[in-house]
Amino acid sequence: MIRRATEKDIKDLIRLLEQVDLVHHLVRPDIFKIGTKYDKYELSLLIRDNSRPIFVYDDNGVKGYAFTIFKKHINDPILTDIKTLYIDDLCVDKEYRGHHIGEELYKYVLDYAKKNNCYNVTLNVWYDNKPALAFYEKMGLSPLKICLEQKL
Repeated sequence: MIRRATEKDIKDLIRLLEQVDLVHHLVRPDIFKIGTKYDKYELSLLIRDNSRPIFVYDDNGVKGYAFTIFKKHINDPILTDIKTLYIDDLCVDKEYRGHHIGEELYKYVLDYAKKNNCYNVTLNVWYDNKPALAFYEKMGLSPLKICLEQKL
């Protein structure tokens, strides 16, 4: 049910991005406009970028996604050499929340990170987005600066 996104998923990805952007706008209208983070062209490029894998939960249609980015700190003067999988965005269609789709997506991302020799998975969450914060804490993430982290 979870797979890499393809070009045929762009319409669904935009629909879900609109839902996420609306949540952010409602939480912080002083910062977020109503719109989407990526357009069709940008999504097309991202889908082909192996350093930024996008996963979709597809059960007779896309019901959720996880946008991720590999980040590496190599030969940094103060940081150890680690490879991180950063979750840039995770969304479950509002009609399917409460069906453990987010949990399945997150666990899939964790497994993917482990298979790709990552040290950790990180993400940012807006403090006022209480449902998202509670979800990530339930998944086992803990504070790291403003980001959350789960060591692998």
